[in-house]
Amino acid sequence: MGRVRRVKVGPWMVGLLVVAFSGAAFGLYWFQPWKLWQDETVQEALPAVTADASKAPAEAQPSGESSAPDPAAGPVTLAIGDLISHEHATSGTVKLLRLADGSQVIRLENLDTSNGPDLHVWLTDARVEEGRAGWHVFDDGDYVSLGKLKGNKGSQNYTVPDDVDPARYGSVSIWCDRFDVSFGATELTRV
Repeated sequence: MGRVRRVKVGPWMVGLLVVAFSGAAFGLYWFQPWKLWQDETVQEALPAVTADASKAPAEAQPSGESSAPDPAAGPVTLAIGDLISHEHATSGTVKLLRLADGSQVIRLENLDTSNGPDLHVWLTDARVEEGRAGWHVFDDGDYVSLGKLKGNKGSQNYTVPDDVDPARYGSVSIWCDRFDVSFGATELTRV
């Protein structure tokens, strides 16, 4: 019968394995590489106006009465821009819309970008620059997060809070908060 040789595993080897496993688990959580192969498509319709007369601005009528705006009028485009690529290839159109009730919405149309961890839609005051120079500028000044990106493909709506004046902000970025980098952005041009 042959002799079985046992290898002693010292505490340093166990410690090394625990550190390696912990590092790998943290790296997977932080980078979430599987998202690069997962697309989330969201197709939202143009925003509809709710019948909330208390929020609707009054319009003076010749008789002195006030009436709510006509919801059938639909959204009005106030500004528009085409997304350019930054950290990841990104395309689509961004519109600032005013609804008949006076509320405002940022609409992403035909968005196509990479998926990633912790992506948000930001309304910012930064100038949009092409190339690497534009990747990190959007958190340098004022910005408002309109929420997490609903999907990396499709058309979707993001409500501008009532206390935010979109005229103070001239651009929109698809921002990765985890790595402080823009996936893509556009300057909004008033129409």
